[in-house]
Amino acid sequence: MKPTFLARCALFSALLCVCAWISIPIGNMTFTLQSFALILALFLLGGRGATVSVAVYLLLGAVGLPVFSGFRGGLGALLNVNGGYLWGFLISCFVFLGITSIFGEKSNIYAAVASMVIVYICGTVWFTMYAPGALIPILAQSVLPYLLPDAVKFLLAYFLSGRLKRLLPA
Repeated sequence: MKPTFLARCALFSALLCVCAWISIPIGNMTFTLQSFALILALFLLGGRGATVSVAVYLLLGAVGLPVFSGFRGGLGALLNVNGGYLWGFLISCFVFLGITSIFGEKSNIYAAVASMVIVYICGTVWFTMYAPGALIPILAQSVLPYLLPDAVKFLLAYFLSGRLKRLLPA
């Protein structure tokens, strides 16, 4: 592995940490910028680099560093009601890698959309283990309020990545 690859992965692990700490309260909901950092990592590092970045981020949190939203860390944060979204980040990187490996770099945007869907699926499935019930109310609580803000973060990451790709050396 090239040192620049490892440095970029480390940079995006740090970016995930910082973006988890940035909270935007809207009404009774709080949004973080984690999904922004995830999508930006996918677009700039590709599936392999984003997977390394997210894995390091999750490991940092697992050992107890307060890298998750609300300055939380430890296995409890990975196993609580919202832990499925964090695990979904890692799985989504593998999905992105698989799609772009099969269909090439031109499929990046479709692969990134699929990755976000995977995050939602993992989070919802995990959420149902803690709060069993009808799927529609669970989706209304854990997915629907986040769709528009995540779409905005997705578009920002997409356009920013296009600009940054031109500035970064290969």
